[in-house]
Amino acid sequence: MLMRTDPFRELDRLTQQVFGGSGTWSRPTAMPMDAYRDGDQFVVCFDLPGVSPDAIELNVERNVLTVKAERRPVGADVEMQVSERPLGVFSRQLFLGDTLDTDHVDAQYDAGVLTLRIPVAERAKPRKIAITAGEQAPKQIDA
Repeated sequence: MLMRTDPFRELDRLTQQVFGGSGTWSRPTAMPMDAYRDGDQFVVCFDLPGVSPDAIELNVERNVLTVKAERRPVGADVEMQVSERPLGVFSRQLFLGDTLDTDHVDAQYDAGVLTLRIPVAERAKPRKIAITAGEQAPKQIDA
């Protein structure tokens, strides 16, 4: 269903936590996520606390789903006393298998969590195959 292809993503995340820095549009920070199957749906949840819903972009191109979000500073006229929450751009790409119906992705944003529900395609669902009983007459081959 979901293909993981970036072995350096965790290393980038750890480096960014240790050395700080905010994500940019050219080098965004990864966002934490959970992914699981729930019946005939594939569910993906992204943690985006403090991100405005209008600052979230969701795109699907072929079987690649891209989520981008930006957490902006509180304001230019305030004097920050403590700043521990990461700011900047966050991004995540998921390579979805052909068994998912990317034409019917449902996206909801509630309490800082973006939840995507992607239905399993009809052709990928388990189905019964009818078995016919009896013998078939052998076919005659003309040479």
